[in-house]
Amino acid sequence: MAGQTVIVSGLNPAAILQSTIGGVPVAAAAENGHTRKVVPLSKDALQDFMVSIITQKLQDDKQPFYVLDLGEVVSLMEQWNSALPNIRPFYAVKCNPEPSFLSMLSAMGSNFDCASRAEIEYVLSLGISPDRIVFANPCKPESDIIFAEKIGVNLTTYDSEDEVYKIRKHHPKCELLLRIKPMNDGNARCPMGPKYGALPEEIEPLLRTAQAARLTVSGVSFHIGSGDADSNAYLGAIAAAKQVFETATQLGMPKMTVLDIGGGFTSGHQFTSAAPAVKSALETHFQNSPELTIIAEPGRFFAETAFTLATTIIGKRVRGELKEYWINDGLYGSMNCVLYDHATVTATPLACMSNRNNLNCGGSKTFPSTVFGPTCDALDTVLRDYQLPELQVNDWLVFPNMGAYTKAAGSNFNGFNTSAIVTHLAYAYPS
Repeated sequence: MAGQTVIVSGLNPAAILQSTIGGVPVAAAAENGHTRKVVPLSKDALQDFMVSIITQKLQDDKQPFYVLDLGEVVSLMEQWNSALPNIRPFYAVKCNPEPSFLSMLSAMGSNFDCASRAEIEYVLSLGISPDRIVFANPCKPESDIIFAEKIGVNLTTYDSEDEVYKIRKHHPKCELLLRIKPMNDGNARCPMGPKYGALPEEIEPLLRTAQAARLTVSGVSFHIGSGDADSNAYLGAIAAAKQVFETATQLGMPKMTVLDIGGGFTSGHQFTSAAPAVKSALETHFQNSPELTIIAEPGRFFAETAFTLATTIIGKRVRGELKEYWINDGLYGSMNCVLYDHATVTATPLACMSNRNNLNCGGSKTFPSTVFGPTCDALDTVLRDYQLPELQVNDWLVFPNMGAYTKAAGSNFNGFNTSAIVTHLAYAYPS
């Protein structure tokens, strides 16, 4: 179904959701029986929108940019609420802190997982209440704990005795979640177990330490790892969490009321298999727990598919059949995921300069191609032996599903300020 694209700006999600089509407010349309539902951009609508931005840039600069599809964010939240209605998402801010994106998630009821003072301050600056934040970092600087106490972030994770002592000293009213290490990390691209999580033999001593410090341990958290994690890893982790609940009861501690099942969710097939696995494990181990609050820390589930990156070809070299291109973003910027997240990126052409009548170069011969980032480091290579049609300088390459590979992790190496890349907002209504 075709969609009408609406270009919006600003950080007010309520205004975004109530934007107009042809000057008719959504609320007024609803009163007239013409309610329009925000939907993801179709492939054609997304391309048209990007071309409109590029066309405007042709007379100006040709800097890379993102498109944030707000309709995709709405759709993902609907999928989450349908598949896991009893699990409250605390979006992992580290994944992508784009303010419009965070505001949209907040407007749809998401809470937030913050790992540092800076992330907490960022979320609070958007008008979000501190009681919607979990400080989900098991090892925090004392200054960050002092800050959390001051502004009222009162739930955090721990997995060591030293962390208990810091919290007792600086934030004794803070409630704790004991972070445990899942026995199975789900073969995730980015496992968390080597760095965080209490081992089975450490659980009882850590509970006793918190008990002796007169701190409240409200529950348990874990994280199976990020990126293509095996859904079955949730089964063992939830079973292990239940054992911690039982151990706390045996120690005479107050009844635990929070289970944090962490992240590891990816939209698409992985989530389709993960959601039933999670629900099955919860029914097995926590069926008779009406007082239990279950939360999760999804990051890439919401961020990854909502963002598309467009880059300009700034240089070209031909060596026989091999075509080599330089673009104005790379591994020191938005494609840092290739290094840090073990990711594989894909690209499609937008031949806005060389082939405007066939932007995607459909039917054109393709060649083995290398795509370099803009810096002088040979490591800054985005794609190798990648099939692309022959393109020219000032054509564009588009990279989908780039939301989890945030520009926030980029650098200013060689003076390329990739953290300043502009994000354009768009969504569609079905016509």
